[in-house]
Amino acid sequence: MGPIVARIRSPLAPVHAAIARHYAAHEVADDGQFSDFPVTVAPPSLARRFIRPTVTFRLDDAPVFQPLPAEQAFALLEWGLNWCIATQCHQYLIIHSAVLERHGHALLLPAPPASGKSTLCAALVARGWRLLSDEMALVALDRGDVTPIPRAIGLKNDSIDVIRRFWPDAAIGTVVEKTLKGSVAHARPPAESVARQHEAVRARWIVLPHYAKGAPTALEPLSRGAAFMRLVDCAFNYAMHGRRGFELLATVIDAAQCHSFSYGGDLDAAVRTFDALAEAS
Repeated sequence: MGPIVARIRSPLAPVHAAIARHYAAHEVADDGQFSDFPVTVAPPSLARRFIRPTVTFRLDDAPVFQPLPAEQAFALLEWGLNWCIATQCHQYLIIHSAVLERHGHALLLPAPPASGKSTLCAALVARGWRLLSDEMALVALDRGDVTPIPRAIGLKNDSIDVIRRFWPDAAIGTVVEKTLKGSVAHARPPAESVARQHEAVRARWIVLPHYAKGAPTALEPLSRGAAFMRLVDCAFNYAMHGRRGFELLATVIDAAQCHSFSYGGDLDAAVRTFDALAEAS
């Protein structure tokens, strides 16, 4: 997955099927290649495989989270891999943000949960933007560009059906109900995005998205100071990098156009707005 190699073990057929669906275009590491994250998704005991089935996520055979119902196994794998990257990959400044590319420039959509980030990300991917990540921007400390890590796009609740209608060709997996995030499903990343997963890009646009039902579609200029503070709020390891993190974030902000963006569900209008932004640049 981009710069990350994961060795995934699981005895569960639904996990096998989901990996086959969502990671079909990814490279398979050679035997003996170093793996950054040896992880396991499996029942905590043989009994738990049959009696009130639950599953755990383990890194280096150490449990990371509390067990979840077995039907959430693939979602747990995705959440667990996110946790691994966010807590271990400190060769990057890591920002909670969707990242897409158009015309050789990166668009960052930094946002907290329930902001419509993933829905907007999926809509842009459906209309030809290259997916770098639905979940996090990996900003290289030495170069300042964004390293792609294209994986499945996580969709929640109403956005699942919204994206099914907007992107009929999307390969969306099984919907899992009653998770801590509500109903969740994942959309497979385009094969072209995966094939270009080693092509890093510099950020050109930083756009703070906000979804509010019925709101008009609006893109507004945003001060660099406000954009900087949002990136700080969304960064997983900003404090760890100290002055280096501050200077890197300032460099990223200085090179980008900064905006806020609100929308109320009209994805066609949203995509037109971002397409126009890219063409104007």
